[in-house]
Amino acid sequence: MSGKYALVHEWLTPKATGGSELVVREILNHVDADLYALIDFESTNPDSYLYQRPIGTTFLQHFPGARNGVQKYLPLMPLAVEQLDLRQYDVILSSSHAVAKGVITTPNQVHICYCHSPMRYAWELTFDYLRYSQLGRGVPGWATRYLLHQLRQWDVISANRVDYFIANSEYTARRIWRCYRRPAQVIYPPVQIADFPFSSQKEDFYLTVSRLVSYKQVSLIVRAFNQLQKPLVIIGTGDEMQQIRKMAKSNIKILGWQPDDVVKKYMANAKGFVYAAREDFGIALVEAQACGTPVIAYGDGGASETVRDIRTWGSTGTGILFAEQTEAALMAAIQTWEKCQGQFVPEYGRSHAMQFSPQAFAQRYLDFVDICREKKTKSWDIKAEFC
Repeated sequence: MSGKYALVHEWLTPKATGGSELVVREILNHVDADLYALIDFESTNPDSYLYQRPIGTTFLQHFPGARNGVQKYLPLMPLAVEQLDLRQYDVILSSSHAVAKGVITTPNQVHICYCHSPMRYAWELTFDYLRYSQLGRGVPGWATRYLLHQLRQWDVISANRVDYFIANSEYTARRIWRCYRRPAQVIYPPVQIADFPFSSQKEDFYLTVSRLVSYKQVSLIVRAFNQLQKPLVIIGTGDEMQQIRKMAKSNIKILGWQPDDVVKKYMANAKGFVYAAREDFGIALVEAQACGTPVIAYGDGGASETVRDIRTWGSTGTGILFAEQTEAALMAAIQTWEKCQGQFVPEYGRSHAMQFSPQAFAQRYLDFVDICREKKTKSWDIKAEFC
């Protein structure tokens, strides 16, 4: 891949370990790119793959508490990302779920954005943010509403700085079109399939692994399993931890945060992985299938693309999807699954998950970047002929 590349991401901290960071890591495995972010606390982390790597940052790097995240400085994030001077590069690659796509580029550069999600708190999570945040009430609430209004405007304007969008799912591609009226090529993110142990022998418990925050709907899962009286293990931590501990009955075990090896062990041994959130993609759902563990998930968003409902797919199915985010719908799905589970073949879960491997991602991503560079060059050649 000829030319000089820059890769822009939102933030790099020890707490930022989600799907977007996996995409950044995989891109850097294949593209010789200089890395930029709003803040960087990973290049000083000896346990990080970014240790001692030069990383360009913004003025937010020096703000109080930046190490724990810059979301508190949300009003300044668009300004900060616009201060990155990337004029020396031929190709700008961005990995964006907030403002990374907003870097300023020149007409001679190609900007390809891998969009994990349009800025959630500015769009569909706006009313949740206002409802659950202290800044959503009273006089501060009106200031927050105005800020989110301004962010939406900037978000749409900055989308016009992108030449080509990549979406992490068909669901995200539809959201990109709704918010920006821009088409997006779907390339599923890399899932480290080889890191997850396959097991065809399952124990008698269900599992969910999630941040314990409102939109993840873990409390819905708890209420459903309180009524089902079936064993459930919850791994994760977050703002709703105490609330969930109070409502959970004795059949539910809450482990809090756990290291990766413990998570993988539980995921491989569970009789089913339960998930009730609407996700843009949902890496955990694919990880469970890689373990040969069936998935019972809310059938909207990325889950509808990554989980094969056994009622439709038969013996090649990898789980069951339920249509509503309600206790009744989840309970019915669990009961249906227990009637159908004899059809489930764990090996099909593993083979299905392989289409989301890092190798598959790298091939599709690099091919698309090459196509975009070629299109950009040809478009300028065509324009030059008519001038």
